[in-house]
Order: sequence, then structure tokens, then C-alpha cells
Amino acid sequence: MSEIIRLETGKRMSNIVIHDGIVHLAGVVGEPGGDVGQQTRDCLAEIDRLLALAGSDKTRMLRAQIWLADIASGFTAMNAEWDAWVPAGHAPARATGEAKLAAPEYLVEIIITAAKA
Repeated sequence: MSEIIRLETGKRMSNIVIHDGIVHLAGVVGEPGGDVGQQTRDCLAEIDRLLALAGSDKTRMLRAQIWLADIASGFTAMNAEWDAWVPAGHAPARATGEAKLAAPEYLVEIIITAAKA
């Protein structure tokens, strides 16, 4: 039986779960108050931190799931930040959708699955 490692674990969730060499990140949101671009930058910086803590990095991403509170107004700004952040040749499989997020202040949430380095 392979080991399951949980990091930054609280009562309801872990920010990171590692199993069989795969890193699963919980949904990451940006600081409330900024626009979609700023919140996306916040998310991506936190994803960098979490992946490093898990022994991985953005070049090892397998899948990304992105939720926008308003896809019509946020898609272009989110994509501008995403495109600048993802290293050339390392784009993961990705899905983007619109959803009501945990609080109205949140405009974007990103969930990442990556391989351990």
C-alpha cells in the first residue's frame, strides 16, 4: 500500500495531498479586493509555493482546473496572467469554467495536479 502524505492540513482539508508521486493541490484563491488579474497573480504565486513545498514545480503540472466568478469579464485577464506564468512547452491539460465561489470577493480559484520532481 502506497503512502498518502498530507501537508498544511486543517480540520476540513489539506492544501496538499501527495500519493503515488502525484501532487494534488486544493483550490487556491487570491487575496480578496483585487481585480481578476491581481487575484490570478496571487493564486499563481501561492501555487508556486505549494508545489515547491510538495517537491514539484509548474513544469511538472499535469492538470489545471480554473473557476472564474464571471467568465465573460475575467477570462482575458486571467489568461494573460496564466500565459505569462506557464513555462513554454509545459502547459497542462486545462479546463476553465464559471462558478459561484466560496465568497463574493473571490474572482478566481485554481486547482492543480502535478507530478513530483
